[in-house]
Amino acid sequence: MRSKERHARLLEALNAGEIDVDDLARRFDVSASTVRRDLQHLSKNNAVRRTYGGAILTAHANETTLEQRLAVQGKQKQAIARAAIDLIEDGDTLILDAGSTVAAFGRLLQQRRLRIITNNLALLPFFAKAPTIELVVLGGALRTTSMSTMGPLANEALRRMTADRAVMSADGVVNGRGLCEADLEQVALKSLMMQQSKEVIVLADASKLGRAEQMAWAPLPPRWTLVTDVGASEEQCKRLADAGARVIVAGVR
Repeated sequence: MRSKERHARLLEALNAGEIDVDDLARRFDVSASTVRRDLQHLSKNNAVRRTYGGAILTAHANETTLEQRLAVQGKQKQAIARAAIDLIEDGDTLILDAGSTVAAFGRLLQQRRLRIITNNLALLPFFAKAPTIELVVLGGALRTTSMSTMGPLANEALRRMTADRAVMSADGVVNGRGLCEADLEQVALKSLMMQQSKEVIVLADASKLGRAEQMAWAPLPPRWTLVTDVGASEEQCKRLADAGARVIVAGVR
């Protein structure tokens, strides 16, 4: 296969989202070094953005708003949210991260008896109407793309509290590296959320697994729980389990 044809097929494959070098090499029956050279060529032309172990189309790499993310993988996010509910016990203190999948999860908690600490402003109208939820809102700087707070004020408030479980989101989840996000202040708060909790639960649909186009990382604890959907491959789940995750795969109704 000539390089021009291979470049065109690489771009077509990447149109579905991020793919790593080894997957691309198997798909096109070439060496991983050939794929890396192809991706380097395409990145110089701004067609793709290199990521940890792979690449993503430049058009896919820009951070989206909360409304846009809520519209993507909606059935999968609802299935993940329903599966994660079984991990919560009445009386728990929860830290809820920002993000669309956590927002879908939070909306299912309205009838539960819980103490909730959150920077997820999208959930406040729902929790304000729930008489059995004790709500603590983390202040700080507003991040409009995710409708959340972050920064020194949020961090300082959170240091004064602990929780039974932190329910986390991410732009990407990579074994051995952690949770991927666009902003260093985001990962500072995410890291603190996980540190202040006895248990960490990550809600991430299959498109987030192995995805690493953003530049900031929050390391995961040695043991944590991942709730994902049936789109996750056995290989992805095994890699994450080997990195310390208890993997729960939610079906899509």
